[in-house]
Amino acid sequence: MSNRRGLLIILSSPSGAGKSTLSRRLRDWDPTIAFSVSATTRAPRPGEVDGQDYHFMSQPQFKQDVAAGDMLEHAHVFGNFYGSPRGPVQAAIDAGRDVLFDIDWQGAQQIRNSALGAHTLSIFLLPPSIRELHRRLETRGQDAPDVIAKRMEKSWDEISHWDGYDFVLVNEDLDATEARLKTIIEATRLRRSQQPGLTAHVRALQTEFEEMQ
Repeated sequence: MSNRRGLLIILSSPSGAGKSTLSRRLRDWDPTIAFSVSATTRAPRPGEVDGQDYHFMSQPQFKQDVAAGDMLEHAHVFGNFYGSPRGPVQAAIDAGRDVLFDIDWQGAQQIRNSALGAHTLSIFLLPPSIRELHRRLETRGQDAPDVIAKRMEKSWDEISHWDGYDFVLVNEDLDATEARLKTIIEATRLRRSQQPGLTAHVRALQTEFEEMQ
């Protein structure tokens, strides 16, 4: 057991609010932060590596893991199951490593209610305005107009769950938001629940105190 128990860092936002960029910046800032690799029942696509891009598994195995409580969160999307295996996450946080999750509000809620919920830090990113969100989706040049329209339709459903998170940041400036994210993570790492050695230390203080009487 490490001197520090790791955090399950959940970062959520509508598309275009800066989640992917900030996730990369966090991992550049602290390379020990692991990224949660999802499990899926869909077939691997060309070039995808098992255990790196996804943990690929059969539907019976996936359902068995869910029933056994070995998935922190899971969802059924377009005929396939997706989820976050508990084992690698448990091993990482026991070793004092934080694990970063890029999931939506439903997955975040499931993790908060899981066996590891006490070690969760959830952060939601809001855009400065809907117009700015639309502009960002257009200027990044990754999606066709119809795809952008669908992302915009979905964005309000995601934004409407902002109050289910520990922290909410308006991402108007990437550098400023990154600085706030680091402050939040560093402070949460010092939470009592994240320091497994505190109880033993206090007991040692008590013993020392009694010996001096």
